[in-house]
Amino acid sequence: MSLKIGVNLTTNYSINFNYPKREKKLIKFIILHYTGMKNESDAIKKLCDSKSKVSSHYFIKVDGKILNLVPDLYEAWHAGKSNWKNFKSINRFSIGIEIHNSGHEHGYKKFRLKQILSLKKLLRQLLKKYKIKTNCILGHSDIAPNRKKDPGEKFPWKKLARDNLCIWHSLNEKDIKKFRKKKLSFNDKKIFFKNLLKIGYSRFDKKSLITAFQRRFRQELINGKIDKECFLISKNLIKL
Repeated sequence: MSLKIGVNLTTNYSINFNYPKREKKLIKFIILHYTGMKNESDAIKKLCDSKSKVSSHYFIKVDGKILNLVPDLYEAWHAGKSNWKNFKSINRFSIGIEIHNSGHEHGYKKFRLKQILSLKKLLRQLLKKYKIKTNCILGHSDIAPNRKKDPGEKFPWKKLARDNLCIWHSLNEKDIKKFRKKKLSFNDKKIFFKNLLKIGYSRFDKKSLITAFQRRFRQELINGKIDKECFLISKNLIKL
């Protein structure tokens, strides 16, 4: 079930996946990750090593080449304990894409342009093939906010949204920036968390949820504190 048109794939098989094959209609999400490792070849080896107990369907190298590690219709081991809306154990319902980046623990850097261009091509094909909705393109930190930071605040979600490959708010960022660090009433804080549930986030601890939301939708300031800017963004997103 590999993709062949428009995306150049190199096959490196990982044996870390579940049998039997799943039905095509079960694939509802695409989860984006960074590797969080210094060395690219070490990251690939880990995803293919039976002892690691981790894998992904696709791996995007620094030069933009895409490796197909696990066929789409098998469940890869990329999400771990995870939740989104009414879904648990997101591995069962998703395709995982690892993008090589050293991550927060090793001098987190911007993603390479070649990586993002390749990712866009891959996403377009997967969205079409499996009829996946753009609001189901998620980061690892969205589905596991208490454990994960990837792909992180340097990942260009806004640019992907311009190509209709994920969601982003429709507010003018200069206009809403003036509400940054403005305090909310107790009632508005309650509404904010209700908005997060409507977007799809599950009931994790509040600070983890706020931080994950900011990493995704308010990337300039990640402080784990709700302010009016965050509130307005959440209010806008539930209308999409």
